[in-house]
Amino acid sequence: MKFVAFERAKHGTGASRRLRITGRTPGIVYGGEKDPQLIELDQNALWYALKKEAFHASVLDMEIDKQETKVLLRDVQYHPYKPMVMHVDFQRVDAKTKMHMKVPLHYSGQENSPAVKIDSCLVNPLVMELEVTCLPSDLPEFISVDLSELKKGSPMHLNDIKLPPGVTPVTHGKTNPVIVSVVATVAEVETPAEGADAKKADGKKPEGKKDAKK
Repeated sequence: MKFVAFERAKHGTGASRRLRITGRTPGIVYGGEKDPQLIELDQNALWYALKKEAFHASVLDMEIDKQETKVLLRDVQYHPYKPMVMHVDFQRVDAKTKMHMKVPLHYSGQENSPAVKIDSCLVNPLVMELEVTCLPSDLPEFISVDLSELKKGSPMHLNDIKLPPGVTPVTHGKTNPVIVSVVATVAEVETPAEGADAKKADGKKPEGKKDAKK
């Protein structure tokens, strides 16, 4: 995904405030062997780019002065109540250095699984994005997870996911964590009629006090 940025000469709170008034967003690019670079971006173009999942989870092509640089989006600061981006951070990407990123998981097929079709279970994804390490060229935009084989009583674990080549999950010491749970629904139990109503249904006279002697 490609976007255009411009070099920013002035910095500081006042300069950033004036920049936002003109419809630009201040930002910075850091990392690699180069010094951090101050940049500015078109506010509207950046706002709509941030709505796209790929802008958050893939290597981006940033063009400055007709030169392209591979970067990753690292931080975004939003205005507390206005639809405005206050500041944005990008990190330069080294093609030969592995990086850590969180990649979205796209689930599909749960409605066709035996757990749902046969046993009417509830399928609950517990992890919506997976932290991985890989080279920039191997970074996927998202990871597809097929739930069509889920069965009752068999949750899906991390090892059940087929990861793209070159992509390794980061689990922070956890061993094969659960990413999707399968919960059986509780069937409603009919409560039989009680007392007189039940006995009337059987054609019997309800028990009560004995008739008084005449």
